Amino acid sequence: MITGIIGTIIFGAIIGVLARLIMPGKQNISAVVTVILGILGALVGYWIWGAPKDDGSIDWLRWITSIVAAIVFVVVYGAITGRNRKQI
Repeated sequence: MITGIIGTIIFGAIIGVLARLIMPGKQNISAVVTVILGILGALVGYWIWGAPKDDGSIDWLRWITSIVAAIVFVVVYGAITGRNRKQI
């Protein structure tokens, strides 16, 4: 149970960072919020594609879905809080 929670936090942090790197412009969002939005994206990817395969391969559809979901969460968070991209 605890390893699943720690794994989800690590997976969410990676997903959140990848989502912010893929998005154009600068997002003025803290690291904690990035991890939380990444965890939400990871949970959405897990929910849509189900449990990961036990054959040891990488589940690319789950990763891509999780990143896209995290991007959506970052955009929605930025729109709600007004802390989206700054213009240079």
